[in-house]
Amino acid sequence: MKRAASILSRPQFALTLASVGVAVMPHLPHVPWLFSVPIVLMLIGRFIQRERTRARLPIWIKLPLIIVFPVLIAVHYGNIFGREPGSVLACAMLTLKLLETETRRDAHMAIAFSAFVLMSALLFDSSLLFTLALLAALGLLLAALRELEPRPAHAKVQTVRASAFEGLRASGLALFAAVPLALCVFFFFPRLGSPMWGAPTDGTAHTGLSDRMAPGSVQELLIDDSPAFRVAFHGDAPPRQNLYWRGPVLSFFDGTTWSRPEFRPSKSGNSDLRTSGGTISYQVTLEPSDQRWLLALDMPMTTPDNAVRGADMSLVRQAPIDTLTQYEVTSSIRYTLDADLNPRARSRMLELPEGVNPRARELATAWRRQFTDDNGVIRAALGLFHEKFFYTLNAPELTPRDTVDDFLFETQRGFCEHYASAFTFLMRAAGIPARVVTGYQGGFYNDVGDYWVVRQSDAHAWSEVWLESRGWVRVDPTAAVSPQRVDLGARAAAGASAPWYQADWLQSMRNQFDLVNRLWNGAIVQFNALRQQSLLTPFGVENADYGRLMSVLVACSTGLLALFAWWVLRAPRRNGDRLDAAYARLRAKLAKAGVPSADSDGPITLAERVRTRHPSDTSLADVFANYVRLRYAHTEPAEREIKRFAHAVASLRLITVSRAK
Repeated sequence: MKRAASILSRPQFALTLASVGVAVMPHLPHVPWLFSVPIVLMLIGRFIQRERTRARLPIWIKLPLIIVFPVLIAVHYGNIFGREPGSVLACAMLTLKLLETETRRDAHMAIAFSAFVLMSALLFDSSLLFTLALLAALGLLLAALRELEPRPAHAKVQTVRASAFEGLRASGLALFAAVPLALCVFFFFPRLGSPMWGAPTDGTAHTGLSDRMAPGSVQELLIDDSPAFRVAFHGDAPPRQNLYWRGPVLSFFDGTTWSRPEFRPSKSGNSDLRTSGGTISYQVTLEPSDQRWLLALDMPMTTPDNAVRGADMSLVRQAPIDTLTQYEVTSSIRYTLDADLNPRARSRMLELPEGVNPRARELATAWRRQFTDDNGVIRAALGLFHEKFFYTLNAPELTPRDTVDDFLFETQRGFCEHYASAFTFLMRAAGIPARVVTGYQGGFYNDVGDYWVVRQSDAHAWSEVWLESRGWVRVDPTAAVSPQRVDLGARAAAGASAPWYQADWLQSMRNQFDLVNRLWNGAIVQFNALRQQSLLTPFGVENADYGRLMSVLVACSTGLLALFAWWVLRAPRRNGDRLDAAYARLRAKLAKAGVPSADSDGPITLAERVRTRHPSDTSLADVFANYVRLRYAHTEPAEREIKRFAHAVASLRLITVSRAK
């Protein structure tokens, strides 16, 4: 009998299944299809199986799955530890737990495990919208726990929809009440300088630039509108056409792909870089990318902490950027880089693979014979792009071997990576040292927060050529084809943005929302042990140690709990259920209208007294008859009947009774 009472009802199982589903869902975007498809199929299959029969799944089905999933994960990732394989394993084991969930005890374990899996999704994304979505999902888990609470034997069995609605309403109130205490713990609970779990990061990038550039590799970024980094200038920002954010520099070409073969730190001091004019100082807040390079305005003069500056002036961090990272940089937009190029470096910047793109080589050789100086060759290439080529994000596919020839003489349509690759190849073929620089160009000024937001769609690639006495000079061949790319951005230049997307009201909304995101990042995501130690500085404590933080935490949490207890205790306590509460309001109305009643008076006695005072009023008689029927003729009256009775009491107008007095 006890065993039968613990079997999950239909609403209880449905909410448990929903809890597992919402816990797994945030992980699915980064779970390979080899695992995501079986996980989703198991969830759907378990729902169908539970609807048709209550029989347990046989062990010969569950046991192989328990063995196969860890083995496949270990084979796919090389191990089962780390953020990516660990999350896949957790999702798989949680789904397998659901296959055997039939009792309330199993459901409690599944929901507790779901909470862990749900919160682990913050390891991949800690943005404001994602956190709010997880908070809503946590409300569903609390609603499922509420549904699992034991109920009286005479309680009416509700539908899944009614159970979910009541549970979500109660869990929403509980979460709202818990916010002050949660913030208190977040800010004052002593935290370690590094994450306690110490899980290694995986080698795959979330978003952002790569150290390789092949046809189509940047296209995914150009249609991604998510922020890549934000910049706050300490003074006036330079013009938009000078906002070139330097990233990886690619100098090796294998015929299809540009890459960076090795990293060489720059010489000590600034002997390779000479600047003229003023400098620009700014702060960069970089989104996680799991890559090592930092973005800086071309050309960076200083190196942030825990980073080194390469010989090509790219900034590389010692560890992958797996969290929101903030750093200070000083740059100069007027510079001379490597005025003297040594023969070895010159040879590397002229290397081209043999036997590829013969037509492009012939064109570059013809230019070399026609023009006596390098500037003439550069102008010829830019003129060719300006006259015959088109900028588009929907570039045709190129032949695998002779990509530059196919682009120059056949398709003549593409975006920044096509133009940078072709231009750099032509320059090398003409005997001019050249390389490809990847990064971002432009940005969007947020006048609400006075900062610039650079999105993934601002990803860009350009070329650098080495000229005698001038050093490395930036040449943007894309600007020769579409100047709007530099002035308006990639998507607007390609015509990919609908008019409504560029509307002023939408831009303003995006600015304000991004400002909220920036405040969230600054106050929550970037809150670390160092900032925690300075929390008590306004109160005269320069460096708050663990003892002081714990004292503040205990004091604040005790005060919050006392305030909450006072609020609960001060609320008037109601005796009885909602039906009795409505009947109490009826008695209060009658007393105000001149028909008092004692606590010992039953509803029939009170109804008779009202009838004696005013025998012609039948509406009150119907109300009393309805109450007697609901109270004494049903074990548990229907919710809609109680609401109907309460509405009838609220609608009563007792003027006639007061006159009868």
